[in-house]
Amino acid sequence: MRTHGIFCPRRSPADDPGRGRARQSGFTLLETLLAVALVGLMLVGLNTFIFSMGELWGKGTDGRLFEAHSRNVTNFLQDELRAAVLPPAAKVGDTPITPQEVNVLNANPETLLTFLLPEGSRLFSWSGPPLPEVVCSLQAREGEGLILLWHSRLETKFNEDPPRETVISPLVAGLEYDYFDDTLKTWSTETALKKGTDPNTFLTPQRLRLKFKYETYTYDGIVALPAAAQGLPRY
Repeated sequence: MRTHGIFCPRRSPADDPGRGRARQSGFTLLETLLAVALVGLMLVGLNTFIFSMGELWGKGTDGRLFEAHSRNVTNFLQDELRAAVLPPAAKVGDTPITPQEVNVLNANPETLLTFLLPEGSRLFSWSGPPLPEVVCSLQAREGEGLILLWHSRLETKFNEDPPRETVISPLVAGLEYDYFDDTLKTWSTETALKKGTDPNTFLTPQRLRLKFKYETYTYDGIVALPAAAQGLPRY
């Protein structure tokens, strides 16, 4: 082909470099099917791995949940007792956590470890407006768990009516008391509050031992009883 005296050779579509690249960059049906098959095999393997790991992890779920619950209850009680030894609940030299006789609902009076929470607790459910100056006691009951007995000093029948009751944990099978002997420098664990030289008085332990139990799982939660110390009020 000549144009204005210049010879231009005729090119076929195969000679177009752009078309060649376009054809080479595409996928054949066989390549597509092979890629889909490989992705499918990878997904099957991944699902098998995930389900097998989930099965292995699920076998210990009860134990992990039980241990987490036990630790959380122990930490909660430790925090509440710390609040009981700070001003305005207590002053240096006071014994803010001490055994006291408590009128238990539908039972005879019992000596329980008792303390004051000036601002109450988030566990309390009041029938009316919440009141401050809440006197609390701890009791472990078989088949019921760890019970928090509580009522406010501002209630009109504080001395007559038994305190309200809130279950802290139904998994606490027992409450024990650790005493430290300064003379022998040893610890002893008692299933009940220890009496002093006077049979009508009870000694305050240095630690509480919460005995958690669920099916075959057990856990001992240790709560140290803090002493009253100088500090800022909780407000």
